[in-house]
Amino acid sequence: MKSPPLDTSDFHFTKLISSPTVDALTPNMDPVSAATSSPKSIVPILLVTALALLAMLVKVMIALNTFGTNDVTLFYEFGRILTQHGLEWTYRHSIYFNHPPLTAYFLQAIYYLDHQVWFRDHGFLFPFLLRLPGIIADFISVLLVMRISRSPGVRIPTWAMAFFAISPVSLMVTGFHGNTDPIMVVFILAAALMCLKERPVLCGLFFALSCQVKVVPVLFFPIFFCFWFAHRKAFPFLISSGIFSMILWAEPFTRFPGLFVKSVLSYGSYWGIWGVTYWLRLTGLPEFSRVSFYDLSLPQNLVVGALKLIIIAAVIFIAWRRRNLGGAGLIGSIAYAWMIFFVFSPGISAQYMVWLAPFVLILAPTVYGWLTIASSAFLFFFYNVTAHGLPWYSAVSTNNLNLLWTPWSLWPWAVLIVALFYFWKIAVAADPSLRFFSFQTLRAEARG
Repeated sequence: MKSPPLDTSDFHFTKLISSPTVDALTPNMDPVSAATSSPKSIVPILLVTALALLAMLVKVMIALNTFGTNDVTLFYEFGRILTQHGLEWTYRHSIYFNHPPLTAYFLQAIYYLDHQVWFRDHGFLFPFLLRLPGIIADFISVLLVMRISRSPGVRIPTWAMAFFAISPVSLMVTGFHGNTDPIMVVFILAAALMCLKERPVLCGLFFALSCQVKVVPVLFFPIFFCFWFAHRKAFPFLISSGIFSMILWAEPFTRFPGLFVKSVLSYGSYWGIWGVTYWLRLTGLPEFSRVSFYDLSLPQNLVVGALKLIIIAAVIFIAWRRRNLGGAGLIGSIAYAWMIFFVFSPGISAQYMVWLAPFVLILAPTVYGWLTIASSAFLFFFYNVTAHGLPWYSAVSTNNLNLLWTPWSLWPWAVLIVALFYFWKIAVAADPSLRFFSFQTLRAEARG
């Protein structure tokens, strides 16, 4: 069957490519691919599920037989300090602890389990316990993306879903690294699915949970709020997300709100290892030479502040313009927001590469493919350098070693920049009246 014509104006960076039969960057899809990606076929579902289960098993084996990165050591120390001194003391005395309370409670729990005889006798130690929830979250993420792919306005070819299920990025980050990032991602995906199902209360719950794992999902609050505002259901979303957030943030907000804001909400990641700040570091100017997330120079702080403002302004701009595009459009908004975040972010850590993956997959499968290849190369060299070669057992990143692996971070960064420019170029070619800065609201009926 011949594919319907592609409305190329949907490549504008504030629009979602929403035709259910058109790939974002490969509109002339062959009939075989179209047939195998049909939601009516059970074969692709079984194939992707089997691959996701295989990937989960591989990650479990990696987690059981490796220690992970220095994040595991850091989280173990957090668990010990939290158990001995509590949350307030940890925020006050550890500049490295910038996690919300739910993550703190999780670290206390697995620190406790690590010291139980049964867990030690069976080899379920802290490094494994830290990674296990993320491994489960990755599998659930695959199931959620498959569910989203059956929604109107979304089409993901089987090859892309299979690639996502066995993603090398996920294998390295979730199986080896040791952090909570995949858990945050699955909650954002669940919140997005609730938008497709018109469930504002559950959307608010999952969004609040994502913010309890890491604080970065707060960036997407304007996107969710504007979506529900346009659907006249903002109040239940606000009540739900607000109540659950207040419950989980009750301890810091009622006892030490200033310390919580300073430690968690103002964190800005490492300068000099990603994107714009890496290029500034390469200038050799002493004002831009410090690699850290604290005690930065005035020029560094000015640049960090400017980059954060660009990201926040862009997200609000996207949220407002795209608020009427429906649930599939909301997922596209999150994908674009992630892409802009990664392009302009002052710093990105290796494990962050799982953050945007499922959303870019839903928006543009071909872009996801190139991004995964570039990210996999970057992560392989990162872990191989910090683990001092294969086989990997433990990896420790230092300022001296980042001179070796940081150049590889330019590959995924460049892919995202090229993708955004490509979207814009095609949009302008299709509609020369388009302007980069415009507050005109995009309408759902304008989609392909």
